[in-house]
Amino acid sequence: MEAFTDLATAAFCPRKLYYRRKHDDATPPDDVAATRNLAFRYSSLLNAESSLDAEPVVPEPSAYREALRRQRQRLDRWPDLVDPPSTRVFLSGKDAHGIAHKVLESPPAPAIVSTGKPPENGVWKPHSVRATAAAKALSWERQQPVETAYVEYPAFGDIRKVRMTTRRKATYRKALNTAESIDGPPPRLKNDNRCQTCEYADECGTRTRSLRSRLSRSR
Repeated sequence: MEAFTDLATAAFCPRKLYYRRKHDDATPPDDVAATRNLAFRYSSLLNAESSLDAEPVVPEPSAYREALRRQRQRLDRWPDLVDPPSTRVFLSGKDAHGIAHKVLESPPAPAIVSTGKPPENGVWKPHSVRATAAAKALSWERQQPVETAYVEYPAFGDIRKVRMTTRRKATYRKALNTAESIDGPPPRLKNDNRCQTCEYADECGTRTRSLRSRLSRSR
């Protein structure tokens, strides 16, 4: 049985998952908890009388509150996401287990909180895989279909609804197969932006080049 976080890492970079397992390194950075905590305080963050200066939010306070107001107007399950029936729930499914940061009811749906920046549309593939893993585990536990999940980007005041499509499930299955099959270092990525901030870049030995150097070579 695979961990949700391992499946997300496999979708991001299988070689990174190899090094993470090698070093038994599953502890998140210290600033992750503070950013995730924003997802449980939307009501107070929307309060114009409260200061956001010390909060780990990225947009300016007025823009951040406007982003949250858009979510409140757009999302049919906003009240459940603001005040979820269950939080930080350990789910164990047929193939994977891990934490859903929120579990909504009637109908059941998990929510996963990310500390990063959302893409222009949809969600990043690792987040899609993790949300799918949580939805499938919740479905397994409840013995009923779970058709949607949510990925929250609280530092940006953004929440994305994730539908359990056939394509999304296939991506999850591919990540699961990748995670299960790793028994040695997978091939390196080549000149990939994902390598720029990877904590295992030096050990991995992936050669990366800046955008300027790549442009100079193409002239």
